[in-house]
Amino acid sequence: MTLPPAASVHQASGCFYQRWRSLNDWLRDLEQFWRPIPFMEPVPGWCHRYPELAGWFQSLPDSECDHWENHLPELAERVAEVVPGLAHYSAFLALPRFASAPEGHQAALTEASAVDMPGRKRLQAGAFSAAVAPLKWPVLDWCCGKGHLSRTLVRQGTDQVLGLEWDPELVEDGNRLALHYGDPVTLVRQDVLAEDLVLPPGHHGVALHACGDLHRQLMRRGAARGLPRLSLSPCCYHLTAHSRYRLQARKTREYGGALTLERNDIRLAVQETVTAPERVREQTERVSVWRLGFDALQRHLTGRQDYLPVPSHPARLNSGNVELFCRWAAEKKGLNLPSGVDWELWQARGQARHRQVRRHELMRHLFRRPLEVWLVLDYAVFLEEQGYRVRLGTFCDRQLTPRNLLLDAFLA
Repeated sequence: MTLPPAASVHQASGCFYQRWRSLNDWLRDLEQFWRPIPFMEPVPGWCHRYPELAGWFQSLPDSECDHWENHLPELAERVAEVVPGLAHYSAFLALPRFASAPEGHQAALTEASAVDMPGRKRLQAGAFSAAVAPLKWPVLDWCCGKGHLSRTLVRQGTDQVLGLEWDPELVEDGNRLALHYGDPVTLVRQDVLAEDLVLPPGHHGVALHACGDLHRQLMRRGAARGLPRLSLSPCCYHLTAHSRYRLQARKTREYGGALTLERNDIRLAVQETVTAPERVREQTERVSVWRLGFDALQRHLTGRQDYLPVPSHPARLNSGNVELFCRWAAEKKGLNLPSGVDWELWQARGQARHRQVRRHELMRHLFRRPLEVWLVLDYAVFLEEQGYRVRLGTFCDRQLTPRNLLLDAFLA
């Protein structure tokens, strides 16, 4: 297997394609470990082919699951004893860190001026701003919300920021904040996906965590307009109008061995979170147990062995129990429940499946970051094809945000 070239912020033309292709082939070779979704497939195929490995995962206590979840490169080293391809794990993920202030503290807005801005978001904006400094052109802040990033970027020397945002209330609030603090920021209401969108020339387009098609639109429209610089930290890659992911670059699309990914495959890339409060994590786990309990119940009643998707549940069910959830889910799916259902049994089945899913997902989670890097390398190749010199790296530690990749492209 051809390993990717050593990572650097600046890479020679063509290196991103070479890295993408090597990573693509590696992911394709190991897809039996990340294609199956444990929540939907009780026993992924690899468990039959590697019974000792499956047994090791099943034997892990919860505390070790927590440990490995937060130390995936070390888990890859451990599993590589059985799956040799994982020995290349860290090499495929090696990316440099952009020079910036530690966690963005020096570049971030002060707490006093970061009105309506959570502390973690404040530091993320600061780290991003420091990583893209110095600023040479007027800035175009894409999907800017209230303009928190816009106002942060002003501290990096630009004397003009234009923010585009769909929500008129956010636009109004953002302009009020900019006026109050005397920042040269103007927000306008704009659907950035509109066909008739015309971008102002000579601007530096930035996007911090614009979702899916939104950040891809900035790349396409910004490159078509010839914007001199594009800086984006992508997020929520699976949020797209297409059921199947469309590669952005001509070279990657033309590669005969390119992966074909559905939305659920892409969703894996953004499953990691390090910011959810304990209360939210407990609630998520409780509802997952109920969903798995209902799935076990519907399989028992119908004889089907396929997962039955259930829509998002109303918030009122969060304080309920497995019976209330299952009755709601059965109604939504047109399933008649018999009388005398042993709800304690299906609660226990859900708990057992949740324990099983968590351990099988450890294997699948090894491929979260590789899939994300695969996606962003495709973006880098696309931007190179449009005539940009591209830098790729991280702008902060994952503890601040797992979505810490930064593409920085200069028109050559």
